[in-house]
Amino acid sequence: MKHAKICLVGNSLSSGGADRIHAVLSVFFASKGLDVHNVIFIDQVSYAYGGTLLNMGARKQSGGALDLLRRFGFLRRYFREQQFDFIIDFRNKTKPWQEWLFTRMLYRTPYIITVHSYRTDWYIPGVRYLSRRLYRDAYGIVCVAKQIEAKVRSEYGYKWVRTLYNPIELDRIDALCHEPITLDGRFVIGVGRMVHDNNKQFDGMIRAYAASALPEKNIRLVLLGDGPQRNDLMALAEALGLSDKVVFPGFVDNPYAFLSRAECTLLTSRNEGLPNILVESLACGTPVVSFDCPSGPSELVEDRVNGRLVPDQDFAKFTEALNEMVENSTLQDICRQNARPSVARFDIRIIGPQWLEYLAL
Repeated sequence: MKHAKICLVGNSLSSGGADRIHAVLSVFFASKGLDVHNVIFIDQVSYAYGGTLLNMGARKQSGGALDLLRRFGFLRRYFREQQFDFIIDFRNKTKPWQEWLFTRMLYRTPYIITVHSYRTDWYIPGVRYLSRRLYRDAYGIVCVAKQIEAKVRSEYGYKWVRTLYNPIELDRIDALCHEPITLDGRFVIGVGRMVHDNNKQFDGMIRAYAASALPEKNIRLVLLGDGPQRNDLMALAEALGLSDKVVFPGFVDNPYAFLSRAECTLLTSRNEGLPNILVESLACGTPVVSFDCPSGPSELVEDRVNGRLVPDQDFAKFTEALNEMVENSTLQDICRQNARPSVARFDIRIIGPQWLEYLAL
């Protein structure tokens, strides 16, 4: 294998799905002998990573214009001195002027833009004329789902686009999924950040659960995660008379221990990228009930084989699918048997070499 120096650029190394992919790939690249550098802009590190770290968030001082110029100058010198063979960018990108500076003044070597959501404007910003030209010099654009790739090709006109699925660490999940949890009894589970954009629609998930047969069967709804919307969601559960049935453990370091014990994992999002929570749930052997939202679920869930795939945004059908999954033991057994094998193709031992092939390393 060619010895190469590679730089992975991200928001942080904590909490987000793209952050997790950044971290997993950095460990894989380092294990293959690559000289791996990580650059982040928010001073948050909780994921294990491979290689060295430049934490630009920790270098932030006043936050004013002069401080911004100082840090930009430092970063420009850093990229020039390191002379990377490749740069892979995992950041959200919502400021066109900032991305113009990055791609024209910092990234003087082959760079790859990654797109992690069907909301492509979070990664390819600006009005149409600008967004179609912004990454014209990129080595490539990597999307995490086929639906996203099709959208990037059709709406932005980029040709050098490819799908490389998010990797998971099956061995790590196996090691963590059997750890004890402070929760007993039967439950279904939803996971994600509870923020006011409400993309995850946890309020709709709670109402679908309330309309189901699960509360009467004493099957609880566990919502893992935290954020500014959490208090509103707790108030909704109380208003529906479900404060003893909807459980809010908050953010947990090991969600796999919860996922592996759930009846099924729920996803009610408006849109996704390739939802890690579905992949991780299936890796734990737990079936899923998910909206067929753009994008990702249709590439992960085969209806009545490893879960239920529900028409997008049809909450009545979602409640029906939830009832069927917990009441039909034959269906649940089939989905459990197929869950883990259905995501074996996402293991880092398979996705990692696909990245090396893509980079011709």
